Amino acid sequence: MEPTAPALDWRVPQSVYQRLLGDDFARLAPELRDYFSAPPAGSVGRGHGVFETAGSRTRWLAPVFTLLARRRILFPEYATDVPFTVTNIPGPGDGLSSRREFHFPGRDRVMHDTMHVIDGRLHDFLGRRGGLEVRLAVTVGTDGALRMASDAAWLHLRGLRLPLPALLSARVFLHESRADGRQRVDVRMRHPLFGEIFRYAGTFSYAYEPLP
Repeated sequence: MEPTAPALDWRVPQSVYQRLLGDDFARLAPELRDYFSAPPAGSVGRGHGVFETAGSRTRWLAPVFTLLARRRILFPEYATDVPFTVTNIPGPGDGLSSRREFHFPGRDRVMHDTMHVIDGRLHDFLGRRGGLEVRLAVTVGTDGALRMASDAAWLHLRGLRLPLPALLSARVFLHESRADGRQRVDVRMRHPLFGEIFRYAGTFSYAYEPLP
């Protein structure tokens, strides 16, 4: 059954990033401020672009990524020049949900996540049911770029929140910057034993669009 879209909540005056970063939010490059702000009432934020690289070259992990694809966390494909769409939707609650669509030849893949600020830290709940939780440290560089690095992860299973040992979980590194009036994103997953196991990187344009 296809999962339903997260509920919209226009009561949220600021995005999770604005609340988390405070005064540092103003240091972001203009293109990034638009992206990380909450969409205006009656609209969603949507970006269109191309990833010059997307997926995993670690083929022996394909069965694991195939399982994660069913939960909309990762996927087993790898390709270059992959068109993509990202949609940011306020909610549920005080969070911000994102849907990333990767348009591979012959099929589309979707990644879904929801961000929340918990105890002053950014937590990303990955997958259509938020079954994988990652805590991220967020900083703004002198160049106006945004950087994130994961430092803890939990698996949500049958009502339990289970911490993942470092050897069982990959760290996530994200770098968002501007590039000739567009936005550039570079996300890498690195395992302590196997190195880089997943990456997507490319540029896109972003704008607010009215709800259909």
